[in-house]
Amino acid sequence: MPVRTHRILGGLLALALALAGLVALPTPSRAATPVCALACDTLDPSKAAQETFPVPDRNINGRILRLHVSDPDDMAWASIDNGVTGDSVWLDRSWDRGATWEPLLGKASIPSTWTGTRTLMYNITDPVGHRRGWIRACGDAAAVTCTDWVYPKVCDGASCDGADPATAAGDERPVPATTLFGRTISLHMDQRNGTAWGVIENGGAGDEIWLDRSWDGGATWPEGSSLGRTSVPSGGTTTRTLMFATRDPRGLLYGGAVRACGREAAHQEGSCTAWARPAPTRARAAADALMASYHTNEGWWRSSWWNSAVALTALIDFADRTGRHDYDWIVSRTFEQNNGVFPAGGRSSDPVEGHFISRAIDDAAWWGVAWLAAYDSTHDRRYLDEAVTITAYVHQYWDTGTCGGGVWWNRERTYKNAVTNGLYLWLTTALHQRIPGDTVWGERARTAANWYLNSGMINSAGLVNDGLTAGCANNGQTVWSYNQGLAIGAFTQLWRGTGESRYLDTARRLADAALASPQLTRDGVLTESCDTGTASCDDNQKQFKGIFMRHLDDLANAIGSAAYRAYITKQADSIWGTDRDSLNRLGQRWAGTRPNQTDWRTQASALEALTAAQ
Repeated sequence: MPVRTHRILGGLLALALALAGLVALPTPSRAATPVCALACDTLDPSKAAQETFPVPDRNINGRILRLHVSDPDDMAWASIDNGVTGDSVWLDRSWDRGATWEPLLGKASIPSTWTGTRTLMYNITDPVGHRRGWIRACGDAAAVTCTDWVYPKVCDGASCDGADPATAAGDERPVPATTLFGRTISLHMDQRNGTAWGVIENGGAGDEIWLDRSWDGGATWPEGSSLGRTSVPSGGTTTRTLMFATRDPRGLLYGGAVRACGREAAHQEGSCTAWARPAPTRARAAADALMASYHTNEGWWRSSWWNSAVALTALIDFADRTGRHDYDWIVSRTFEQNNGVFPAGGRSSDPVEGHFISRAIDDAAWWGVAWLAAYDSTHDRRYLDEAVTITAYVHQYWDTGTCGGGVWWNRERTYKNAVTNGLYLWLTTALHQRIPGDTVWGERARTAANWYLNSGMINSAGLVNDGLTAGCANNGQTVWSYNQGLAIGAFTQLWRGTGESRYLDTARRLADAALASPQLTRDGVLTESCDTGTASCDDNQKQFKGIFMRHLDDLANAIGSAAYRAYITKQADSIWGTDRDSLNRLGQRWAGTRPNQTDWRTQASALEALTAAQ
């Protein structure tokens, strides 16, 4: 239907409602833009994972108007029953708490000889667009009416909008207060439960306080404007709002930000604090902020293929270490949405040919690591099978004809480097440990380990350079933390599987070198060469340090090393103390120096450090 027709019908609907006096509603907004989350708008209700009726039905001249909701899908549909030909039903969806709405979604009319009909399904919220929606069912049967809006309150477990601050488990002020005409406006948080409220002090009667809530870090807040708005009573000097949640797990919205705002009674202008997110724990705060960048519809962190595998691994590690399983759903989501074929530019700059495989051998291997982590966490055999498929692909590029062995970095066979061979060694060792009775992968792991130790990539200082020259010598290129970490992790795993002390000795030697060398550690903080001076790290390098921390943590756990554990704690303390803003965004430079870079890659990297310190 053309937009103009929608607007005409919307205007007629508003007029009809006003004349009928059935429900007072504001003017509808423009026609809907389709929303895609776990599924896209207009999904058939027969595919719903669940059917509930969270708001009361409405009766329209004997017809039953009903709103149906499937929480696992985060979608809704409407139905009308006991009707006659021509009766109609539709959904309204609002992004600003009912002030405006997208009208007539899925409008359907009862056909001849039928007594009822239903709409298709529509998303309630829009996690990709960082919008929290409300939805309701509406019908026309010689009169027009609508159900209540569904889910007007955000609930995060037992913590829901509208709770009394007197019930808070704590009271912290995450950002400085702001002042306005002598009034103090402050933001307060119950960090443990992720709820917040605002307070105005030193005021007078009629002064106002409220919260704004944003799902995109403070860029917009249409659904969360003026939450809990309240005034200082006559004779008073202070008041506070009720509490409001900052996560909406049902709507797949995480990392919500809030601020406190206030107005002095005699003036129109207001003042607000900075935006902030709660931090129930360091790792949980980092995970929430990371999830705010996950593209639910596509099942990855957009624009970086192998980095998404590492980010997924970080969240799996977080869940396993902390026992928090808020994000377990993204494991299957990522697998199902990405285990296919994509053209160049669809996921990677290279075509993805299925099974997470492309011409970049190391890119595929990172996904193998992710699916082994998923298998360990879920015990779902499909993840182990996928890791076997990926590692078998990587093995095709093991070549004894050049440098006596080693895996090529790409299909063109241009380079034998540390990252690809560190991944291959870790994967083969891990598969051997997880496949009962295996001999094939175990033998490949031993062969790869012996080659790695004799390849020359580990220099005389115990540091791993980037790779080999065409003449099969150490190329002396940059020592990156992830190459060091992969080798530490691979030899630690091989020691676990074989009991051979030489492998554990190698892991320790590599770890000690990393902790002692200024090429990787400065003033006790893990530092890449691109973390120094005016340098900046590229999108790949942003994630290197988290990989190192994952494998150092593995070694520390294997041998109970207090020194390694202290180093891990030092990284977490430095990140939290110097490299975090009020939205819990964590940057590239863990020492907090400038210039710094912050995005989901740096977030995932820092999450691994915070998880290791748990």
